[in-house]
Amino acid sequence: MGSIQVPVDPMENIVPATADSAGVIARPPLLYAAAFVIVLALRWFWPLPLLGHAVALSAGVSLIVLGVGIAIAGRRALQAAATNADPMRPTTAIVTSVPYRYSRNPLYVALTLLYVGLTLAFNTLWGLVVLVPLVITMLCGVVRREERYLERKFGDVYRQYRSKVRRYF
Repeated sequence: MGSIQVPVDPMENIVPATADSAGVIARPPLLYAAAFVIVLALRWFWPLPLLGHAVALSAGVSLIVLGVGIAIAGRRALQAAATNADPMRPTTAIVTSVPYRYSRNPLYVALTLLYVGLTLAFNTLWGLVVLVPLVITMLCGVVRREERYLERKFGDVYRQYRSKVRRYF
């Protein structure tokens, strides 16, 4: 139970290759990076610490390590299924192996853990403030677009997977 490959009839719904993507607004790592640059700028102008330095740093490093671990597992699962991690490129399979057995979006969970980990490591409340619009942007501009794309492309196979696995965790 690693991935579900759906044969695609090359004559069905002929569209340019560039149209075979989720149409996301931007690559998720770029969205998270841009958000964190904003956090650092805000922190420079108006520092707002969250916790004591030692507590924030150790919690931040723990979340960073967890996020990296989930990201590695997610990328390996996609590579094993020979499908793209980049939402700008075509998806060729619905991956159902770990960590996709527990989350439909483990790479986005990993990015969020990395972001929150960095927020804690830099000990700034601004990271949590900026996280709200970032998560809304990810949901509307990336996740929902990917879900519509996968449902169009894989139909019932994706709907069954979606009914069994939560969006995030």
